[in-house]
Amino acid sequence: MDDTTTIIKALEDSGADIVEIGMPFSDPVADGPTIQQSNAIALNNGMSIKLLFEQLSNIRTAVSMPIILMGYINPVLQFGVEAFCKACKKAGVDGLILPDLPLEEYLRLYKPVFEAHGLFNIQLLTPQTSDTRIRAIDDESNGFIYMVSSASTTGAKSTISENQTEYFERVNALGLKNPKLIGFGISNAKTFDRACENSNGAIIGSAFIKAISGGGDLINSIDSFIQTIEK
Repeated sequence: MDDTTTIIKALEDSGADIVEIGMPFSDPVADGPTIQQSNAIALNNGMSIKLLFEQLSNIRTAVSMPIILMGYINPVLQFGVEAFCKACKKAGVDGLILPDLPLEEYLRLYKPVFEAHGLFNIQLLTPQTSDTRIRAIDDESNGFIYMVSSASTTGAKSTISENQTEYFERVNALGLKNPKLIGFGISNAKTFDRACENSNGAIIGSAFIKAISGGGDLINSIDSFIQTIEK
């Protein structure tokens, strides 16, 4: 329950460039079994957005890497969008990933309050996203664009397929202005390297959660995992 800042600090010390912190939710529709289970455990332990902000209140005295919050729009609406954005700014959060917040709704309702508090809104692409919509997302994005590697939920996979590579090449051919990070299914050095060959970086979630869920020394587990990816 109290390991949030310890994990973030250990990630930075081990060589991670950016951290995505999940905001637990009862219905994480973009996530696979591993992250669904971690959401359930966190909620059962009493985790909440309010408590997360309390845990992050002094995070900027310990780490300097960018911090992104990932979650779903319903808890943000329950918290209050403006109050949520204010809390993000106070804690030193740099941006948000909200997979179920459509671009059009963001532009119509929330863009001014996000920008007033210096928050990047990270949009997602999938293999089914048309070139026209990709360009629209690129036009309205800052920070980076999250490329979902395949038409699936989150979860560790061992390889990058030919179809995925064709999708990466299609997006790269569009010459987008924003950096692109590939996530979903990135789990080891092989998939990480392949993703980085086709983008500006890669995002690992489920495999990391598994790596720190086996007990033992937490900081050593984090460092060992990062070293297996960056070797």
